[in-house]
Amino acid sequence: MLLSTYGSRGDVEPLVGLTARLRELGAEVRVCAPPDEDFAQRLAGVGVTLVPVGRSARALAAGAPPASSLPERAAEVIASQFEVVTAAAEGCDVVVATGMMPAAAGGLSVAEKLGIRSVSVTFQQLTLPSPHHRPLAYPGRPFPPEVTDNKVLWDLDAESNNALFGAALNTNRASIGLPPVDNVRDYVIGGRPWLATDPVLDPWRPTPDFDVVQTGAWIVPDHNPLPAGLLAFLDVGTPPVYVGFGSMPMLASADIARVAVDAVRAQGRRVVVARGWADLDLIDDGDDCFVIGEINQQALFPRMAAVVHHGGAGTTTTATRAGAPQVVVPQAADQPYWAGRVADLGIGVAHDGPTPTVESLSAALGTALAAGTHDRAKAVAGEIRTDGTAVAAKLLVDAIG
Repeated sequence: MLLSTYGSRGDVEPLVGLTARLRELGAEVRVCAPPDEDFAQRLAGVGVTLVPVGRSARALAAGAPPASSLPERAAEVIASQFEVVTAAAEGCDVVVATGMMPAAAGGLSVAEKLGIRSVSVTFQQLTLPSPHHRPLAYPGRPFPPEVTDNKVLWDLDAESNNALFGAALNTNRASIGLPPVDNVRDYVIGGRPWLATDPVLDPWRPTPDFDVVQTGAWIVPDHNPLPAGLLAFLDVGTPPVYVGFGSMPMLASADIARVAVDAVRAQGRRVVVARGWADLDLIDDGDDCFVIGEINQQALFPRMAAVVHHGGAGTTTTATRAGAPQVVVPQAADQPYWAGRVADLGIGVAHDGPTPTVESLSAALGTALAAGTHDRAKAVAGEIRTDGTAVAAKLLVDAIG
């Protein structure tokens, strides 16, 4: 089987979980993903060598390209998919395509050319047309503020996908003898897309347009121990607050670490700071703070008084499973959606806007640290499914007999 993606950590980590379960079932797995060292290490941990595709995702994200260059970046992603996935998919029975829309379109086109079964997967429902929610707007292509009808917005979304990705996709398809695609988004979604999210956190409401298969979130059990120094820090005082923003490099301002640490201190709590792609660090030598790098969040989050994060699907799911109250400071894409879900479930707070101040973050933490939020987070944790990768792996193995 070939699992193909291009994007940030949130686009790669679920494939690590699926890969581990597929290998347990005896399947041979190849994974195409960006050539970032941390992605390669995560896949090596489950016994698979990364097949690198395209440029470093971290370098691409850090470049913060203007919206006008998005079609050029997408064309690069699509071309690399055609080049790498075509070779990697030889001999495979199934191609699982996910990640950025142009990457998924490229991977699915390769499967079409090779005559291989394919599955399109998304890790949040906001790319699936529905009368019940709005689509995500692409940078530089905002929806008209006067348009509120979801059907009209989804029609505009299809136009945006075609304008941004259609020419590059069809040029590459023509180069391998495939006919053009007239609706990029609907081509990628297909008739039976998979939604790899938890139904409590991300409840899908069926529509007549396609049959969504919601498998549950894809998370690999992490058995790595926490570092001795961190364990010693955790053991000597009250539970601290975790602050980390994953693969969000735009938070690499001089102030974000200070704002976060000062806000947590204002609540009388200690702090665990995760460096992430924003390269956060300690602001002083106070003994109430501890900085970490790559860490087992599944082991860490249950020991936190609260988790402050960016609202990525994986981090949100892990914190929810851990029963940790959350403060979500959404930055982009689907993160405001996850922030809203956390607030709607009563398991935390959605921060108003992407740039917190000491006052705004401290106020949000005050709510998250309240007893009622803590109790609700513990209750919801027991409702989160843990079998997402098992469900998906069995579906794939059964599909190829």
